[in-house]
Amino acid sequence: MERGSFVGDMAKDLALNIKELSSSEVQIISRGMKQYFYLDLRDGHLFVNEVIDREQICHQKEKCLLNFEILVKGKMKFFTTEVEIADINDNSPSFPVEELEFKIAENTAPGARFLLPEAQDPDLGSNSLQSYHLSNNKHFSLDVQTGVDGVKYAELVLETLLDREEQKMHQLILTAADKGDPVRSGTVKIHVTVTDVNDNAPVFSKSLYEVSIVENIPKGSQVLTVNATDVDEGINSKIKYLFRKISDKTSKIFHLDSSTGQISVVGNLDFEDSKLHEVEVQAQDEAGLSARAKVVIRILDANDNAPEITITPLLSKVLESSPPGTVVALININDRDDGRNGEVTCSIPGTLPFQLRKSFDNYYSLETDQGLDREKVSEYNITITAVDQGTQSLSATAYFPLEILDENDNPPVFQTKTKDLTFQIAENNQRGDLILILEANDPDFGGNGRIMYSIIETSIGDGLLSSYLSINSEIGAVYALSSFDYEEFRDINFQVRAQDGGSPPLSTNVSVTLLILDQNDNAPQILYPSLPSDGSTGIELASHSSEPGYLVTKVVAVDADSGQNGWLSYQLVKATEPGLFTIGLHTGEIRTARYFLDKDALKQSLVVLVKDNGQPPLSASVTVTVVLADSIPESLSDIISISAPVDPQSDLTFYLVVAVAFVSCLFFAFLLVLLALRLHKWRTSQLSDSQSVNFSGVPVSQFVGIDGVRAFLHSYCHNSSLTTCSRNSQILFPIGSCTNTLEPQQMSDKSGPLLTLEDSSSAKEPQSSEQIESNLDKFVYGPDTRII
Repeated sequence: MERGSFVGDMAKDLALNIKELSSSEVQIISRGMKQYFYLDLRDGHLFVNEVIDREQICHQKEKCLLNFEILVKGKMKFFTTEVEIADINDNSPSFPVEELEFKIAENTAPGARFLLPEAQDPDLGSNSLQSYHLSNNKHFSLDVQTGVDGVKYAELVLETLLDREEQKMHQLILTAADKGDPVRSGTVKIHVTVTDVNDNAPVFSKSLYEVSIVENIPKGSQVLTVNATDVDEGINSKIKYLFRKISDKTSKIFHLDSSTGQISVVGNLDFEDSKLHEVEVQAQDEAGLSARAKVVIRILDANDNAPEITITPLLSKVLESSPPGTVVALININDRDDGRNGEVTCSIPGTLPFQLRKSFDNYYSLETDQGLDREKVSEYNITITAVDQGTQSLSATAYFPLEILDENDNPPVFQTKTKDLTFQIAENNQRGDLILILEANDPDFGGNGRIMYSIIETSIGDGLLSSYLSINSEIGAVYALSSFDYEEFRDINFQVRAQDGGSPPLSTNVSVTLLILDQNDNAPQILYPSLPSDGSTGIELASHSSEPGYLVTKVVAVDADSGQNGWLSYQLVKATEPGLFTIGLHTGEIRTARYFLDKDALKQSLVVLVKDNGQPPLSASVTVTVVLADSIPESLSDIISISAPVDPQSDLTFYLVVAVAFVSCLFFAFLLVLLALRLHKWRTSQLSDSQSVNFSGVPVSQFVGIDGVRAFLHSYCHNSSLTTCSRNSQILFPIGSCTNTLEPQQMSDKSGPLLTLEDSSSAKEPQSSEQIESNLDKFVYGPDTRII
């Protein structure tokens, strides 16, 4: 039948719904052969896909069946189908040779029989060989007989005596015909040569030879040897062996030695192709007399075929949430060997979350055995192994790739061991500063693993958290939107959410505590003594009879900073009478250091510096006025009685100029004296004994001003010494300086400066080095004055 010929209505025979059939994936599975048929899904009809040759497929089988399965994947159904191939008369009978020669002795008696070659017709029934016909002649006739196996064979029968002198050559035509429609036939030419007498034909030792050989026998191996004898003598007893009846396929596998009758293997034996070979061997002498014997060669199976694995994928991708028992593929195992050589076991590695379940015959279903997790294994390359049960077992391996599709089954996880995180940031930060970076991981794939960060909105103080912090939704970086003040709030507690892009989305929160670190940004604030609103300075009273250690007052200050930034220390940086009062370093208590003297000024001004311990330190100062009096009325009268200089600033400048000029002159005089001493060495000894230094006329004063000292933030201490020697006279002024720095601060004192002068009673007398040093210590200079 031509390609596209109608075979059958499968939809009708199998009761299949055409609509369901057209929407499903249907596959015809053939075992080890061509795809001879195809199924039209539109109407369910089965058609011829390839031209079928029954003789090539089934050889001499009386009933030729083609078996295949129809798989409906949508319904997961199998249908086993058998198609019988009906024979047509497409093959003519044919003889193994085109010409045949007989040598018949002229004295051969009538009735002698000569075996003719059998024609071959691969068709069956009436289409196969049915009759033989011999061309008309007067000497020969044809006798057709049927053997025990039902096969017809023809014999040439001598009807009358031959006369070699009359005719030594006879030409006959043997015709073999079938009864097909149309009738087909084949012919062979028979040449009969009339010879002298040879009246004994060869005889085989037995009429049937049987042998069994393994299909993997090496080429050249001997199978068996047929033996025939002829009682004639001489040349008439020489026998020639030849195959009388053999197929083309068998003739390529076996070889018959015409002299010895030995049959050997020259081709490839295949048990799966043919399990049995039947041939007829003819023994013929020189006169043409012959005998025939049948040879049956049985082929034994050898395990020479590995199993064949056919995988029909149903799913190439499967969700990781697929339940156990989900079928992903169908597997067919086929082994062409026979018996235990064809028994096959199929397996997959036991470590995989899959199993093989046998469906029927040699079909297995590959299905999930447990839950899948794409985050552990994203794809599998499943190894399927088939092993037969032969003595030397053979195996086959196939691979089935399967991709696991992701589902959003994992929430983001922050890279931290705890759910509470603590970070620090110094106050007074810049807007936009990066505070921290939070990172979370999501093992899911694609959008399911894409993480977005956000801060959960909440209130902080009087505002919203979003006005203080911002987060980059992609990288989880948290930025400051404002400058933080430790004195306003010391920590910020908030939550950051990491949410993936799955549907539905999954999220994880982490609590974050942001600690605001203090900086030294607040100067100390003096609470007591507080500055009066009218600008006057507060007055503290101290009795004239106060003993050393008497508590005069206490300076109280606070600092808004914390820690060491808020640790305060108190320092007395300026006093009218140095050494009269002391102040506690950490308490701020002002106490008397000694007894009051009559020469002590009644009004004492103390400048107290309060400094914190920050880096750099900040400070504040306050002026405390202490009045020496036993009662308030007395103190008022004493204060009123004190006269203030008209122009304290002018007097101060005058004294400073005089002091600088005096020191300069003294220095130049010293240089001149030293130069003169070196030039006049002979006067060195006399000058050393009688020389004296007289600092007469130098006013020794100590300036203490309430208003005036505000411009002087540095005080200096100077030491000088005068030494002499017997031979060289030198005047040395080693200067030691200690400086206390006080930051300017606005202060107000309406009572005016208090000036105390002390006159030296020994200005006209020579002074010792100790007296000079004492007098020099009494000079007070401004911040830009230096003594060289």
